Amino acid sequence: MAPADANRTTLSRRTLLIGGGAGVGLVLAWELWPRDYRPNLAVDPGETVMGAFLKIAETGRVTVVVPQAEMGQGVWTALPQALADELGADWRQIAVEPAPLGPLYANRLIAGEMAEDALPHMLAGVGRWAAQNWATRNALMITAGSTSIRAFEQPFREAGAMARALLCMTAGKRIGADWRACDTEAGFVVRGQDRFRFGALAAEAAGFAPPATPPLRRPGEGGISGKAMPRLDLPAKVDGSTRFAGDVRLPGMLHASVRHGPLGDTGPAALDLAAADRVPGVVGIVRSDGFVAALAENWWAADRALDALHPRFATRGALPNSVSVAHALDAALATGGTTFAKQGDAATALAGAGVIEADYAVPFSAHATIEPLVATARLTGDRLELWVPTQAQGLTRAAVARATGIGEHRIIVYPMQVGGGFGRKIENDAAIEAAILAVRSGKPVQLMWSRREEMLHGRHGPPARARMRARLGGQGRIAAWQAVIAAPATAAELGRRLIPALPHGGGPERAAIDGAVPPYAIPVLAIAHALADVGIPTGLWRSAAHASTAFFVECFADELAAAAGMDALSFRMGLLGAQPRLARCLAQATASGGWTGEARSGQGVAVHSAFGSHIALYCEARIEGGAIKVTQLTAVVDCGRVINPDIVRQQIESGLVWGMAAALGDGVTYAQGLAEQTGFADLRLPLLKDMPEIAVELIASAEAPGGVAELAVPVTPPAIANAIFSATGKRLRALPLAI
Repeated sequence: MAPADANRTTLSRRTLLIGGGAGVGLVLAWELWPRDYRPNLAVDPGETVMGAFLKIAETGRVTVVVPQAEMGQGVWTALPQALADELGADWRQIAVEPAPLGPLYANRLIAGEMAEDALPHMLAGVGRWAAQNWATRNALMITAGSTSIRAFEQPFREAGAMARALLCMTAGKRIGADWRACDTEAGFVVRGQDRFRFGALAAEAAGFAPPATPPLRRPGEGGISGKAMPRLDLPAKVDGSTRFAGDVRLPGMLHASVRHGPLGDTGPAALDLAAADRVPGVVGIVRSDGFVAALAENWWAADRALDALHPRFATRGALPNSVSVAHALDAALATGGTTFAKQGDAATALAGAGVIEADYAVPFSAHATIEPLVATARLTGDRLELWVPTQAQGLTRAAVARATGIGEHRIIVYPMQVGGGFGRKIENDAAIEAAILAVRSGKPVQLMWSRREEMLHGRHGPPARARMRARLGGQGRIAAWQAVIAAPATAAELGRRLIPALPHGGGPERAAIDGAVPPYAIPVLAIAHALADVGIPTGLWRSAAHASTAFFVECFADELAAAAGMDALSFRMGLLGAQPRLARCLAQATASGGWTGEARSGQGVAVHSAFGSHIALYCEARIEGGAIKVTQLTAVVDCGRVINPDIVRQQIESGLVWGMAAALGDGVTYAQGLAEQTGFADLRLPLLKDMPEIAVELIASAEAPGGVAELAVPVTPPAIANAIFSATGKRLRALPLAI
């Protein structure tokens, strides 16, 4: 694997804060800095590299190289579809492999979005540009933020179109025809009766100069994009041949389990080493800052050894708990926060009587991935190898380098398929600890966190509270709207952990209010983030801030509809005139679901726009046996141009079930610096018997594709809460919902 840190540059405040003079010179110098990024792909005999994303073998096999982690979201199918459609390939000959670490595979989109969230509006443009360039130079490969299709569909289409042009040039030369008269279909270059297999042309085609611009087809013209093609990752998952990180086996490998102390400045204080030594198969005990690990011939023995070890930890400072978290959120809310979105004078518009107010709350949220944190490390001479399920392999390599003192150029990361990420696998805890254990023991080590450990130290999604205020105008209008959202600065916190060399700020942040600006026509509004120091590390969670902000916005919109004496659907439709795509989703979802608008109907709705996509959700719910029972969910989605409709439906269904878990399961609570939930059973996740009738409809669109992996999560809790109000007349303003 070629090192990605050659000629590395550091993004400085001076580079970001460009205002003229010497700053302009820095911009020009950076933009003109010589760079020549070439594919660093491994090639088997008979294979030809046709760009960064594509290899063609003499056998006709077309290998698509995907830089995004496959976490079950179908990216190893959707992106190859986009490329294969442009190439004119035969889907039966498509293979896929993960991309190596390299600048050509950087996720420039997410880098730009992160910069815009972190910087004031006046610097957003230059911040996006600087962040994207830094991402390329530093090979910032990240799978997160529903960016995979948005960031890479166009480059993959262009790669397929360029390869098609080169193949046509080769065929044209052989038959003495203009290459533009040739075309491709089902793995052949064709012109009249002439047909050439891709594999017979690829080696020669690689020597031609590509056209200046990719000769793109209309999406779907190749007969592959836009169709429910079979997923490439599923057969191996079904028959068990897929190798996840926990399946890695190396000669002489030891297995490790780990225990961590409470949050804060913690270290092992007392260990029963003699008891641990008596467990059969145990090889040794390793103490490190903040954790203790057992090494054994198998994982069961290692975990049993930790039970016998009965580690006790000493922690300096106060231990956070749910009460201290609540106090921190309330204190932050009382400050009024820092306004990031503003239109008109909300303070004046909301002065005096007649203002409608409501407070809402969401708890810490567990990732609850099926695959807990796991990593395998092997040190051979001065080279460290890592097998790890990671959403950001370059950041994993850098984190391990910082922790071990081994240079990044001597660390190789083998990115494995991920058994559920949801933001948790962007963290590097297991990779760091496995590397430390391999260095200390001198043997290959596979570390797997127990489910209990994963729950206790999961860097859960952040809690938040919101104070919503509004004034109604005439004819079902909202005259003014204000929201203050108290939450940790999770984006900056995550940035400091992942890329500590960059500036990440230390105050309120725009990322904490993502999704909080209502889609409705409101002449006066103000949205503020009140920074809350809850004393507990938080992390990226599926849909990020949208998971809480959509709950606040859509529940409050329902309250305003009731206060206006209007049907919740009519109220929203009257305010969505400037959002035709979202309005169409809402109209279709309620029509398909059977909206009546009648009192005590148990019907609720919610809408949201995020990640370049739009969704409306119709819900039916009732109280059954003293508990909330969701009976129907009908979602309508406009996500622009669809590559694989089955994958989109799968992701929307997944998001709806995930949202149900957030709405009806227990959140995460803390006592004495540790989470009180230690397993799936403690989260009260919905079971198969709890599943409602689910329908997902997709609106045909020619717009650019948006993200869908996280889209359905935010709308589900407010739709359920609004349905319960319809059924009972009771407003539920905190998650998890409880009667």
